[in-house]
Amino acid sequence: MFCRKKTLIQEIIDCGKLCGEKNFTPGYSGNISARYRDGMLITTSGSSNGYLSADELVETDFEGKSLEAGKKPSSEKFLHIGIYKKRPEFNYIIHVHSPYLSTFASAGKDLMEPIMAENVFYFGGIPLAEYALPSTMELVDNTVKFFDKYDAVLMANHGFVIGSKTIRDAYMKLELAESYAQVVLNTQILGGAKVLTKDEADKILALR
Repeated sequence: MFCRKKTLIQEIIDCGKLCGEKNFTPGYSGNISARYRDGMLITTSGSSNGYLSADELVETDFEGKSLEAGKKPSSEKFLHIGIYKKRPEFNYIIHVHSPYLSTFASAGKDLMEPIMAENVFYFGGIPLAEYALPSTMELVDNTVKFFDKYDAVLMANHGFVIGSKTIRDAYMKLELAESYAQVVLNTQILGGAKVLTKDEADKILALR
């Protein structure tokens, strides 16, 4: 079991470093977690995803209680717990404040329109959760409810959160989503995107 914990910690460290290199998680923003035993491993409060060390991961139960003395879990721990409870198949969650996704979140705009086939296939859509003060149960409630149908959610005036079975898949879809947000924003320079029809989008979804 200890070897398993070490593996999860290293996966989170590696993912955090990659997110940092891509500027998906500037400064102290964001948090990453992995399901573990009857709870999770999550980045500690005040840590930086891009520069994590092993002692900046903490084990908690699903009540949000730290199981390691002297370590304080991220203030967004209940967001992660809520998503894990909603989606038992998820083993990893990444929450970031990447620039393009955060731009849409801060403008109060979702990414639900079917514009690029690949993103329709992988996401269906990326909804926008209503704003609530970070680290509150209101934010948890506003966000987690969308995970009944979606794997990724924009958080108004905040950022982006995604869950998956593997950390590789969660990260790859984060890359896709950030690139998608950039493309959608860039289309505004050319007068707006050409939105796929419902029939076209349904045909893409049927390929899943």
